[in-house]
Amino acid sequence: MSVPVGQMIAVVRHVLRERLRGNQRYPLVLMLEPLFRCNLACGGCGKIQQPTEILRSHLTPEQCFHAVDECGAPMVSIPGGEPLLHPQIEQIVAGIVARKKYLYLCTNALKLEEMLPHFTPSPYLAFSVHLDGPREEHDHAVCRDGVYDIAVSAIRAARRAGFRVTTNSTLFTDADPERYRKFFDEVMTLGVEGMMISPGYSYSKAPDQDHFLARQRSQSLFARILDGAPRRWKFNQSPVFLEFLKGAWDLECRPWGTPTYNLFGWQRPCYLLDEGYVGSFRELIDGTDWPGYGRASGNPKCSDCMVHCGYEPAAVEATFGSLTGLLATARLMFFGAPKRPLPPLPTPARATVLRVQPNGLHALPVIQNGPPGTPPSRLPVLEVVPDCGAMATGLADAVEPACGRVG
Repeated sequence: MSVPVGQMIAVVRHVLRERLRGNQRYPLVLMLEPLFRCNLACGGCGKIQQPTEILRSHLTPEQCFHAVDECGAPMVSIPGGEPLLHPQIEQIVAGIVARKKYLYLCTNALKLEEMLPHFTPSPYLAFSVHLDGPREEHDHAVCRDGVYDIAVSAIRAARRAGFRVTTNSTLFTDADPERYRKFFDEVMTLGVEGMMISPGYSYSKAPDQDHFLARQRSQSLFARILDGAPRRWKFNQSPVFLEFLKGAWDLECRPWGTPTYNLFGWQRPCYLLDEGYVGSFRELIDGTDWPGYGRASGNPKCSDCMVHCGYEPAAVEATFGSLTGLLATARLMFFGAPKRPLPPLPTPARATVLRVQPNGLHALPVIQNGPPGTPPSRLPVLEVVPDCGAMATGLADAVEPACGRVG
């Protein structure tokens, strides 16, 4: 486990304060999505399939700060889209860091190296670089050759500049355990603070529906990858969550632990599912039918999900919920996981080939209408980027020159 001491203290203090107040549902990480547009069109992504006017819009810094203050979580993650395409991303980062929130800015790193001079190293800021495996696997996942090498170069540049850097890897059904073990070795030589791993969630809007992991295969795959994990591997995750990935620790999803705020408001019920929006964080917590989600609910949308945004909060709860959980977590941290027999690895389903457009990117489905169940009065005012021109959904290569930096 590789988490800054200050961050650990902030999380423990937050958890204890909420438990003393009698709160059963409280946030740990705010998932802040200031925009949806991206400069990649990954086959497994279900986030960028939005109408053009939405892709051309973004939250203002003030809207971002209001969400951070309203939520009160000690950590903030800025996923995407690609956050570095936001014309005011420096202001957003500076404002969140000034609030002493531990901020993880997720990026595919295509613009990271050129953007480094716009940021200041801080213990509260980390760049979380999207790296989905070895060079071949990563470039295949993002549907573009050469992205792996750009990301590695950006990681090295960020480390030389004194920034905290972590990696974020999403694994799919065709992952080879031995190749990923070698990949983890390579990542650690880059000097990153830690790695974050998770199985991909089966977004219904993602163009590639054949490579998402079912729960049994997820457990078998991660059990093989993490079996006898060497001490040199540092994960920016709870050891309980890593045991959960291997099928060695039973957890139930805690979706309220990572609430999502984006262009449409507070998203129900979680970062992965899009089932309506509300206008306030309190309305999200008090008005969402939480028993209707998670594996125990029988909801088919949740049956195979093992993603960190729902289960890392559950791992934290398991750790601090009892003395037994705390001692078990301490044993994992200091002595590692016990050796267990490896389960069989089910054969993945045969993949289909995605249609490639003339511009070289894979075709993506488009959401024709607004989010379901969202009254117009609940939507925040959107700031539209000027002079963007026409843009094909999901194809931010055409957007970046027009909608890039301002000043």
